Amino acid sequence: MWKAFGDFLALSDVSLDISEGEFICFLGPSGCGKTTLLRAIAGLDLQTKGTVHQGGKDVSNLPPSQRDFGIVFQSYALFPNLTIEKNIAFGLENTGRKKPEIDARVTELLILVGLEEQRKKYPAQLSGGQQQRIALARAIATNPGLLLLDEPLSALDAKVRIHLRHEIKELQRKLGVTTVMVTHDQEEALSMADRIVVINHGRIEQVGTPTEIYRDPSTLFVAGFIGDMNHFDAVVTAPERITCGNVELECAPHSVGQGARAIMAIRPEDVIPHGADADASGEVETQANTLDVQVTSMEFLGSYWRCHLAGENFGQGALIANFSMNAVRRLGLSEGKNMMIELPKSRVMVFDAAGS
Repeated sequence: MWKAFGDFLALSDVSLDISEGEFICFLGPSGCGKTTLLRAIAGLDLQTKGTVHQGGKDVSNLPPSQRDFGIVFQSYALFPNLTIEKNIAFGLENTGRKKPEIDARVTELLILVGLEEQRKKYPAQLSGGQQQRIALARAIATNPGLLLLDEPLSALDAKVRIHLRHEIKELQRKLGVTTVMVTHDQEEALSMADRIVVINHGRIEQVGTPTEIYRDPSTLFVAGFIGDMNHFDAVVTAPERITCGNVELECAPHSVGQGARAIMAIRPEDVIPHGADADASGEVETQANTLDVQVTSMEFLGSYWRCHLAGENFGQGALIANFSMNAVRRLGLSEGKNMMIELPKSRVMVFDAAGS
């Protein structure tokens, strides 16, 4: 699929298959094209080139009213002059159903989202989280084949957002409805999606499960956008060996040619801490991928400490490591302290100079 707005290409050669019952997240920075892709699926913005198929049917040129989907917007878009039950019933009334059937369906949905006692209230009388639940109930009222969520939780505060994302996922599993959600929140995508579609500059960078996206990113952009990532210039010296600064490291398998310039990357939580006397005490069995460093600064982040580490042989600025409370206490780490760290071979990733 391609989508252009004048001379601006918002989507470029996007191709994606979504299985029935899947929960898919479109993830990427602001302006990357994820909402444009969602709107193209809904028919709100027709694609410039390409096709959209749903359930084996080509819906590429159908208006939104003839496509089988429910949609929830970031702003909820509830009718302020209608009660909660009337908001949910609105779409059902346009299907020609009889009033007793509509009333029964509205009651069923209100029970499903836990707001049966609020049915006579107006949207302004509900909290943001409650309004979002009503918007969800309205979207699924007609049993659509596809549920589209456009950053549905971004307007809520952190605690409500965490609670609601669990509720939405449970609701989706219970209903079995195919769901596509747009978000720029990495944690939201990791916790909710069956698969994540990472989009950048109108192109799909990677599609995979949350674990695949996080542990095995296919590009440096994905590695840096999903979670935190250290990266340093390196040179490939052998199929599974690189030189970074004055240090030779073993690394995970990669496709960068020998002698080529590359980028070494490792996540802060993958750095293993050892004491300053680890080598002498036998704590470290091999010298492979071990470095002598100094703790230059520490940040307390609640469940762990973020430490900035520097070493003479490593160069290129600080290496960031996340150490648990127990590790910091056990090793007596503090600013200015010397220590030894280990970079596990399997977690030392290598990308080519372009970040692929």
